[in-house]
Amino acid sequence: QVQLVESGGGLVQPGGSLRLSCAASGSIFSISAMGWYRQAPGKQREWVARLTKGGITGYRDSVKGRFTISRDNAKNTVYLQMNSLKPEDTAVYYCNVYPVVSDYWGQGTQVTVSS
Repeated sequence: QVQLVESGGGLVQPGGSLRLSCAASGSIFSISAMGWYRQAPGKQREWVARLTKGGITGYRDSVKGRFTISRDNAKNTVYLQMNSLKPEDTAVYYCNVYPVVSDYWGQGTQVTVSS
C-alpha cells in the first residue's frame, strides 16, 4: 500500500503554467503505471494522463499538447507539467495508479485558472 501526496496547485491566469508533483512513499513506479486525474465542481472525476512502467505516455484529448506527465524514479515522484492553462482545467488534481484498482484517494491539489 502506497501513500501519495499531491502538491503544486494554485491560482493562475488563463495561459499560465503550473507543475504538479506527486510524492510516493515507495517505489510504486516499478510496479504500476501512474496516472493523473481531476475532478471539477459538480462533475465526476476524470482521467487526465498516464505514464507506463516503460515510459509510454497518454493523455485525454483536451490536454494533448498542453500537459506533460513525467517521473523521477530516484525521488519517487511523478509530475504533471501544465501549460496554456484554460478555465476549464480548474479542478482538484489527484495522482493514483493506472488503472485505478481501489477508491482510495489522497487530498489532491487545487488548480484554479481564472482572471
